[in-house]
Amino acid sequence: MTKLLVTGGAGFIGSNFVRLTLSERPEYEITVVDALTYAGNPHNLPLDKITFVQGDICDRDLMDKLVGETDIVVHFAAESHNDNSLKDPWPFLHSNLVGTFTILEAVRKHAKRLHHISTDEVYGDLPIDQTDLKFTEETPYHASSPYSSTKAGSDLLVKAWVRSFGIHATLSNCSNNYGPYQHIEKFIPRQITNILSGISPKLYGTGEQVRDWIHVDDHNLAVHAILDNGKAGELYLIGADGEQNNKYVLETILELMGKPSDAYEHVNDRPGHDQRYAIDSTKLRTELGWTPRYTNLREGLKATIDWYTQNEEWWQAEKEAVEANYAKQGQ
Repeated sequence: MTKLLVTGGAGFIGSNFVRLTLSERPEYEITVVDALTYAGNPHNLPLDKITFVQGDICDRDLMDKLVGETDIVVHFAAESHNDNSLKDPWPFLHSNLVGTFTILEAVRKHAKRLHHISTDEVYGDLPIDQTDLKFTEETPYHASSPYSSTKAGSDLLVKAWVRSFGIHATLSNCSNNYGPYQHIEKFIPRQITNILSGISPKLYGTGEQVRDWIHVDDHNLAVHAILDNGKAGELYLIGADGEQNNKYVLETILELMGKPSDAYEHVNDRPGHDQRYAIDSTKLRTELGWTPRYTNLREGLKATIDWYTQNEEWWQAEKEAVEANYAKQGQ
């Protein structure tokens, strides 16, 4: 058995990674460490099949112990909501920069392997009208928000520890994920749960912002491809060619849920809202042989709608508070 330490494993992408690994990769013995902030939920995890530790990745003694006991660290833990970073940047600096530094030092001390999870938002945005342009592994960082800038900083820390100290690390930057267990403050689950709750869905501004949507399982399968065959020190971009604007996504959700496609409200746009993200995942596909399972966004959205419809007890208790928080912002 290979021992795998998953940071942030009670969050959206991390918990789906744990579930996928348990079902498809029995060679791994999994420990999850998560601080259980608002976005971390122990009910996301099959606790009887893993070792769970509640703790902060900035805790040096804890991370030294956990990293010393494992073989590979997969680092998902991060503060990741742009709107929250605009209101209070400090938690993003704490988790994304100090937390990553703490993990890197433990990895360096114990000579363990690290895979660092990041986002395409570190690259800023692309022009909406130049569809031939996509992010590649050579695209310069041009982060726009406290969230994306702290993720960019965490990426640079990993790259520096690879070069300066020779740690065995790989990195991946992925496009926008969707799927089960995503916190209802995020765009897609917010709209689905609004409709299920009899609340009008909300669209920032005109909704013309384009995202490169990828199902969370496809992201996590790509992470496993990197763990299996990725080269130390290399960065891989993960994307499923799922470019669509927010307006299309919301109108498709409404249609799939049997509602008129125009049954939504326009609300205040996010300050500094990036216009377009798009990933060129050629390196990942050609060198490591990864391809996405969900190649049709509409089908992926239908599966996601079904999950939230069937798991109302998972999200219902937080719905009122989330909508009240958005209402304060005019959103």
